[in-house]
Amino acid sequence: MKPISVGLSKMKICDLVTIAREGVGIRLTNKARHLIRQSRALIEKWVRQGQTIYGITTGFGALSDVAISSADTRQLQLNILMSHAAGVGKPLPMEIVRAIMALRVKDLARANSSASLATVEQLVALVNKGITPVVPEQGSVGASGDLCPLAHLALVLIGMGEAFFEGQRVSGAEALEACGLDPIRLGAGEGLALVNGTQVMTAIGALAVYDARRLCKLSTIAASMSLEVLMGSRTEFDRRIHDVRPHRGQGIIAENMLRITQNSEIVSAHKDCSRVQDAYTLRCSPQVQGASHDAIAYAAGVIETEMNSSTNNPLIFNDSEEFLLGGNFHGQPVALAMDFMSMAVAELANISERRIERLVNPKLSGMPAFLTRDGGLNSGMMIAQYVAAALVSENKVLAHPACVDSIPTSANKEDHVSMGTIASRQCREIVANAESVIAVELLCAAQALDLFTNLKPGQGTCAAYRSIRKEITHLSQDRIIAHDIDAMRQLMRGDTILHAVEKTVGPLH
Repeated sequence: MKPISVGLSKMKICDLVTIAREGVGIRLTNKARHLIRQSRALIEKWVRQGQTIYGITTGFGALSDVAISSADTRQLQLNILMSHAAGVGKPLPMEIVRAIMALRVKDLARANSSASLATVEQLVALVNKGITPVVPEQGSVGASGDLCPLAHLALVLIGMGEAFFEGQRVSGAEALEACGLDPIRLGAGEGLALVNGTQVMTAIGALAVYDARRLCKLSTIAASMSLEVLMGSRTEFDRRIHDVRPHRGQGIIAENMLRITQNSEIVSAHKDCSRVQDAYTLRCSPQVQGASHDAIAYAAGVIETEMNSSTNNPLIFNDSEEFLLGGNFHGQPVALAMDFMSMAVAELANISERRIERLVNPKLSGMPAFLTRDGGLNSGMMIAQYVAAALVSENKVLAHPACVDSIPTSANKEDHVSMGTIASRQCREIVANAESVIAVELLCAAQALDLFTNLKPGQGTCAAYRSIRKEITHLSQDRIIAHDIDAMRQLMRGDTILHAVEKTVGPLH
């Protein structure tokens, strides 16, 4: 694929995913190059004039009242990278670090920072040559930006730190040398420009949003399959119900489920039964999952805004030749959005697990216990439901909002922080856990559909079932269920199930 242009035009979440997961490169637009040169020229002029500029001719944070001589400006920028590289914990996955680098380039390409063109181009080269800095996942409080992890990332630009390259963990200097790159020498303000921003929390959040959008559609497919085998009704998807309570997501989920279950012989076969109405996990699936749909959409909007923002301090304005001190590095918008999405995705898993329980419980489903015909000798899907319950419970802990837990830093100069990176990391874990829960529901629903040998499911349900059965066979006797769950997750991530359904019933929203 062609490199993705990075400049002033809007970057979308799908663009970032392509860079992060498919290894697609990036390139600076000519307009961005021109503007970066202009901003850098202003910085150099102000330094020559002896102006007092935070982080460029002064210290950082609570040390901002300490003047730095022109002779020490370069050492100051080196010092900020070394002193701020204090992260701990496991390295962030390489796809996330690639996303962080792409977003850092996107921010710097807006030319509101003091970064030079050479520095930005070095960052572009790391992305394009497959050099991925080792960035510890813990250490950011999400205000003054993601200082700590971004410092680890920036060290590689100057030949320090560590990086993953061609499957090996090597020093930053070795990675640059292997690609024919020389370490850059930072000018005034460049160290600060590299670490001051919200790109870590935003990158993690963007990939989580992308996965959550897909998961929301898959949870709708799973709910539709479960509804059919649990002898549910399609009446609850009638458009009139949702028109009189017009939350957008609620109507979308109802319409999706109506299409997925269209022409279901299973549903038609019991339309005159004595049941008055379905349990909430079936009847209220549009209301519950629709609310999650809307929350994910909100988070996506916040993330895309943040992706296309300038989050440095100070901010340089070429048109008026001014710099302004502000707080665009504060991650509160992202923190709130990620905490909100955490709860929304946790609820997708929560309602899914309750449908799983209905599927495996013979008193609720009318089907064989744990969906196995030879119960006792075989445990069937018994422990798969345990796993779903464990993940749902874990999500309840992870869904505790991170953004409400501010701790002052930098001698109380930075007296309110967002914890946005913690919020994004928690959200990422919740999405992964919820994916496994939905995988279990899809396994159970497909297993249950095997019992309906004389009746055809709905068009979308049938398409999902067939795509599953091409890769995962019916559970006729006990086997290692973990393998089936993993295989289902691969089908979900590869969009196999989603594409099969959408090819049959049209795009899901």
